[in-house]
Amino acid sequence: MSQENVIQRLQDEFERLPGIGPKSAQRIVYWLLNGEAEDAKRLASTIVEVKESVHFCSRCFNYAADELCGICKSAEVGDRDHSIICVVSEPRDIAAIEKTHEYHGTYHVLGGEISPMDGVGPDDLTIRDLLTRLAGTGEHEVREVLLATNPNVEGETTAVYLSRLIKPLGIKTTRLASGLPVGGDLEFADTLSLGRAIEARLEI
Repeated sequence: MSQENVIQRLQDEFERLPGIGPKSAQRIVYWLLNGEAEDAKRLASTIVEVKESVHFCSRCFNYAADELCGICKSAEVGDRDHSIICVVSEPRDIAAIEKTHEYHGTYHVLGGEISPMDGVGPDDLTIRDLLTRLAGTGEHEVREVLLATNPNVEGETTAVYLSRLIKPLGIKTTRLASGLPVGGDLEFADTLSLGRAIEARLEI
């Protein structure tokens, strides 16, 4: 394979990443070519290590390097409030909420949102695992579930579906309040708006 083809192949791989266009991909490739070989090797080995060692937390389905993620481990030693579970669509939503420093409970990641148009139904998400957590008879009783799915059609559909399943269990069900733009995603929300939405959550 010629030198030009190898460079183009690498650029094509970077273009597959979200938010990376042709020019950005080209800049990254040239940075790698002009940098030290050790930098490129370290980057490559770290990517491989992440893919091989990171998986889903056995409890909340956040990303984890061990059986439990850092947040669930923190909850085990009493640093988080076990009585409330914040339900989010994706692991990246946890990072957005944590930045507000307004929430101190635990989480549950659904792995997406109900979207019939995309062929995603309730059985494709971790809803059954959530209900199992809520029905658990352990020492930590869940008193509130905060539904923090995205404020769009899919997120609202998912929240309504979950609330109908959770309410019969006698558990308080809340939703993020105003402060988030309708049709947007949590990961793009500013910290102040997201923090206020958590503080002023509403029961549904």
